[in-house]
Amino acid sequence: MDAMVNENTDRIGVLEELLAGRFSCRAFLPKPVEHTTIERILNAAQRTASWCNSQPWRLEITSGKATERFREVMYAAASSGKPTTGDFPFPREYRGVYLERRRESGFQLYNSLGIPKGDKVGYAKQALENYNFFGAPHVAIVHTDEALGVYGAIDCGGYVTSFMLAAQALGVATVPQAALAFQSEVVRKHFGLSDDRRVVCGISFGYPDREHKANSYRTSRADIADTVRFFDE
Repeated sequence: MDAMVNENTDRIGVLEELLAGRFSCRAFLPKPVEHTTIERILNAAQRTASWCNSQPWRLEITSGKATERFREVMYAAASSGKPTTGDFPFPREYRGVYLERRRESGFQLYNSLGIPKGDKVGYAKQALENYNFFGAPHVAIVHTDEALGVYGAIDCGGYVTSFMLAAQALGVATVPQAALAFQSEVVRKHFGLSDDRRVVCGISFGYPDREHKANSYRTSRADIADTVRFFDE
Protein backbone atom coordinates (compact mmCIF):
# COMPACT_ATOMS: atom_id res chain seq x y z
CA MET A 1 0.00 0.00 0.00
CA ASP A 2 2.79 2.44 0.93
CA ALA A 3 4.53 1.74 -2.40
CA MET A 4 1.32 2.52 -4.27
CA VAL A 5 0.83 5.76 -2.34
CA ASN A 6 4.41 6.80 -3.07
CA GLU A 7 3.98 5.99 -6.78
CA ASN A 8 0.78 8.04 -7.00
CA THR A 9 2.44 10.91 -5.15
CA ASP A 10 5.29 10.86 -7.65
CA ARG A 11 2.82 10.98 -10.54
CA ILE A 12 0.88 13.95 -9.26
CA GLY A 13 4.18 15.62 -8.47
CA VAL A 14 5.05 15.48 -12.17
CA LEU A 15 1.70 16.98 -13.10
CA GLU A 16 2.04 19.70 -10.46
CA GLU A 17 5.48 20.57 -11.82
CA LEU A 18 4.15 20.86 -15.38
CA LEU A 19 1.22 23.02 -14.30
CA ALA A 20 3.46 25.27 -12.23
CA GLY A 21 6.04 25.62 -15.00
CA ARG A 22 3.67 26.35 -17.86
CA PHE A 23 3.13 29.99 -18.81
CA SER A 24 1.78 31.92 -21.77
CA CYS A 25 4.92 32.56 -23.79
CA ARG A 26 4.99 35.89 -25.62
CA ALA A 27 8.47 35.74 -27.15
CA PHE A 28 9.89 32.76 -29.02
CA LEU A 29 13.19 31.75 -30.51
CA PRO A 30 13.14 31.23 -34.31
CA LYS A 31 14.28 27.61 -33.89
CA PRO A 32 11.60 25.23 -35.23
CA VAL A 33 10.28 22.32 -33.18
CA GLU A 34 11.22 18.91 -34.54
CA HIS A 35 8.34 17.14 -36.30
CA THR A 36 8.75 14.06 -34.11
CA THR A 37 8.30 16.28 -31.03
CA ILE A 38 5.14 17.84 -32.47
CA GLU A 39 3.79 14.35 -33.16
CA ARG A 40 4.45 13.32 -29.54
CA ILE A 41 2.51 16.36 -28.33
CA LEU A 42 -0.39 15.53 -30.64
CA ASN A 43 -0.45 11.85 -29.65
CA ALA A 44 -0.58 12.79 -25.97
CA ALA A 45 -3.26 15.45 -26.46
CA GLN A 46 -5.41 13.03 -28.47
CA ARG A 47 -6.13 11.18 -25.20
CA THR A 48 -8.19 14.16 -23.98
CA ALA A 49 -11.66 13.24 -22.72
CA SER A 50 -14.63 14.48 -24.76
CA TRP A 51 -18.41 14.33 -24.71
CA CYS A 52 -19.46 10.86 -25.97
CA ASN A 53 -15.86 10.45 -27.16
CA SER A 54 -16.69 12.75 -30.06
CA GLN A 55 -13.12 14.12 -30.18
CA PRO A 56 -14.39 17.22 -32.02
CA TRP A 57 -11.05 19.02 -32.36
CA ARG A 58 -9.28 19.40 -35.65
CA LEU A 59 -6.04 21.31 -36.12
CA GLU A 60 -4.23 23.16 -38.86
CA ILE A 61 -0.52 23.43 -37.95
CA THR A 62 1.94 25.65 -39.75
CA SER A 63 5.72 25.51 -39.93
CA GLY A 64 8.41 27.32 -41.89
CA LYS A 65 7.18 29.34 -44.88
CA ALA A 66 3.57 28.36 -44.11
CA THR A 67 3.84 30.16 -40.76
CA GLU A 68 5.28 33.24 -42.45
CA ARG A 69 2.46 33.35 -45.02
CA PHE A 70 -0.17 32.94 -42.34
CA ARG A 71 1.53 35.58 -40.19
CA GLU A 72 1.43 38.10 -43.03
CA VAL A 73 -2.24 37.42 -43.75
CA MET A 74 -3.35 37.65 -40.13
CA TYR A 75 -1.27 40.72 -39.28
CA ALA A 76 -2.59 42.56 -42.34
CA ALA A 77 -6.19 41.67 -41.47
CA ALA A 78 -5.81 42.76 -37.83
CA SER A 79 -4.07 46.00 -38.84
CA SER A 80 -6.73 46.95 -41.36
CA GLY A 81 -9.11 48.32 -38.74
CA LYS A 82 -12.06 46.43 -40.23
CA PRO A 83 -14.60 45.20 -37.67
CA THR A 84 -14.26 41.52 -36.83
CA THR A 85 -16.32 38.90 -35.12
CA GLY A 86 -15.47 35.40 -33.97
CA ASP A 87 -17.54 32.25 -34.21
CA PHE A 88 -18.12 32.29 -30.46
CA PRO A 89 -19.25 35.45 -28.65
CA PHE A 90 -16.74 37.40 -26.60
CA PRO A 91 -17.58 37.58 -22.86
CA ARG A 92 -20.42 40.07 -22.41
CA GLU A 93 -18.69 41.65 -19.43
CA TYR A 94 -15.75 41.19 -17.09
CA ARG A 95 -16.81 42.29 -13.61
CA GLY A 96 -15.78 41.92 -10.01
CA VAL A 97 -12.89 39.56 -9.38
CA TYR A 98 -12.80 38.52 -13.05
CA LEU A 99 -12.13 42.10 -14.10
CA GLU A 100 -9.49 42.43 -11.39
CA ARG A 101 -7.67 39.32 -12.57
CA ARG A 102 -7.84 40.44 -16.20
CA ARG A 103 -6.42 43.85 -15.35
CA GLU A 104 -3.68 42.36 -13.18
CA SER A 105 -2.57 40.08 -16.00
CA GLY A 106 -2.60 42.91 -18.54
CA PHE A 107 -0.67 45.32 -16.36
CA GLN A 108 1.92 42.65 -15.57
CA LEU A 109 2.60 42.32 -19.29
CA TYR A 110 2.67 46.06 -19.94
CA ASN A 111 4.91 46.72 -16.95
CA SER A 112 7.36 44.05 -18.04
CA LEU A 113 7.63 45.76 -21.44
CA GLY A 114 7.83 49.27 -20.06
CA ILE A 115 4.46 50.35 -21.49
CA PRO A 116 3.12 53.05 -19.13
CA LYS A 117 -0.38 52.81 -17.69
CA GLY A 118 -2.91 54.52 -19.95
CA ASP A 119 -0.72 54.31 -23.07
CA LYS A 120 -3.46 53.19 -25.48
CA VAL A 121 -1.12 53.33 -28.46
CA GLY A 122 1.30 51.02 -26.65
CA TYR A 123 -1.54 48.70 -25.67
CA ALA A 124 -2.76 48.49 -29.28
CA LYS A 125 0.73 47.85 -30.63
CA GLN A 126 1.25 45.01 -28.16
CA ALA A 127 -2.18 43.56 -28.96
CA LEU A 128 -1.16 43.31 -32.62
CA GLU A 129 1.71 41.04 -31.56
CA ASN A 130 -0.95 38.33 -31.21
CA TYR A 131 -1.12 38.33 -35.00
CA ASN A 132 2.64 38.20 -35.26
CA PHE A 133 2.29 35.02 -33.16
CA PHE A 134 4.86 36.59 -30.81
CA GLY A 135 7.53 35.37 -33.21
CA ALA A 136 6.60 31.69 -32.82
CA PRO A 137 7.74 29.33 -35.60
CA HIS A 138 4.52 27.31 -35.40
CA VAL A 139 0.81 27.97 -35.04
CA ALA A 140 -1.99 25.48 -34.44
CA ILE A 141 -5.54 26.54 -35.29
CA VAL A 142 -8.10 24.57 -33.30
CA HIS A 143 -11.57 24.24 -34.80
CA THR A 144 -14.70 22.18 -34.28
CA ASP A 145 -17.98 21.24 -35.98
CA GLU A 146 -20.76 23.85 -35.88
CA ALA A 147 -23.39 21.21 -35.08
CA LEU A 148 -21.70 20.36 -31.78
CA GLY A 149 -22.23 23.88 -30.46
CA VAL A 150 -20.73 25.01 -27.20
CA TYR A 151 -19.97 21.46 -26.06
CA GLY A 152 -17.64 20.94 -29.00
CA ALA A 153 -15.85 24.13 -28.00
CA ILE A 154 -15.62 22.99 -24.36
CA ASP A 155 -14.06 19.70 -25.45
CA CYS A 156 -11.57 21.68 -27.56
CA GLY A 157 -10.68 23.66 -24.44
CA GLY A 158 -9.75 20.43 -22.70
CA TYR A 159 -7.66 19.46 -25.72
CA VAL A 160 -5.82 22.78 -25.64
CA THR A 161 -4.84 22.19 -22.01
CA SER A 162 -3.57 18.69 -22.82
CA PHE A 163 -1.62 20.07 -25.80
CA MET A 164 0.03 22.74 -23.66
CA LEU A 165 0.98 20.36 -20.84
CA ALA A 166 2.40 17.81 -23.28
CA ALA A 167 4.40 20.59 -24.92
CA GLN A 168 5.65 21.77 -21.53
CA ALA A 169 6.82 18.24 -20.73
CA LEU A 170 8.95 18.32 -23.90
CA GLY A 171 10.41 21.78 -23.32
CA VAL A 172 8.14 23.49 -25.85
CA ALA A 173 6.45 26.76 -24.87
CA THR A 174 2.90 27.72 -25.86
CA VAL A 175 0.45 30.58 -25.78
CA PRO A 176 -3.28 29.96 -26.34
CA GLN A 177 -4.80 32.79 -28.38
CA ALA A 178 -8.48 33.67 -28.57
CA ALA A 179 -7.39 36.71 -30.60
CA LEU A 180 -6.78 34.53 -33.65
CA ALA A 181 -10.36 33.28 -33.51
CA PHE A 182 -11.61 36.88 -33.86
CA GLN A 183 -10.41 36.64 -37.47
CA SER A 184 -12.34 33.42 -38.10
CA GLU A 185 -13.36 34.32 -41.66
CA VAL A 186 -9.74 35.04 -42.56
CA VAL A 187 -8.67 31.75 -40.96
CA ARG A 188 -11.32 29.74 -42.81
CA LYS A 189 -10.40 31.30 -46.14
CA HIS A 190 -6.65 30.85 -45.63
CA PHE A 191 -6.89 27.16 -44.77
CA GLY A 192 -9.83 26.33 -47.05
CA LEU A 193 -12.09 25.26 -44.19
CA SER A 194 -15.75 24.60 -44.85
CA ASP A 195 -18.42 26.98 -43.55
CA ASP A 196 -19.51 24.50 -40.87
CA ARG A 197 -16.14 24.66 -39.08
CA ARG A 198 -15.98 26.93 -36.03
CA VAL A 199 -12.63 28.40 -35.02
CA VAL A 200 -12.07 28.01 -31.27
CA CYS A 201 -8.59 29.47 -30.82
CA GLY A 202 -5.00 29.34 -31.95
CA ILE A 203 -1.93 28.02 -30.14
CA SER A 204 1.39 29.59 -31.06
CA PHE A 205 4.28 27.40 -29.98
CA GLY A 206 8.02 26.94 -30.16
CA TYR A 207 11.06 27.25 -27.93
CA PRO A 208 10.85 30.17 -25.48
CA ASP A 209 13.09 33.22 -25.50
CA ARG A 210 13.71 33.23 -21.76
CA GLU A 211 15.70 36.46 -21.92
CA HIS A 212 12.79 38.48 -23.33
CA LYS A 213 11.05 40.78 -20.84
CA ALA A 214 7.60 39.58 -21.94
CA ASN A 215 8.44 36.19 -20.43
CA SER A 216 9.75 37.58 -17.15
CA TYR A 217 6.55 37.50 -15.08
CA ARG A 218 4.02 34.89 -13.97
CA THR A 219 0.33 35.37 -13.35
CA SER A 220 -1.19 34.67 -9.93
CA ARG A 221 -3.73 31.98 -9.05
CA ALA A 222 -6.72 32.22 -6.74
CA ASP A 223 -6.80 30.26 -3.50
CA ILE A 224 -8.89 27.09 -3.44
CA ALA A 225 -11.14 28.77 -0.84
CA ASP A 226 -12.00 31.42 -3.45
CA THR A 227 -13.12 28.92 -6.07
CA VAL A 228 -14.48 25.83 -4.27
CA ARG A 229 -17.19 25.09 -1.71
CA PHE A 230 -17.24 21.75 0.16
CA PHE A 231 -20.43 20.09 1.42
CA ASP A 232 -20.06 17.24 3.90
CA GLU A 233 -23.62 16.79 5.17
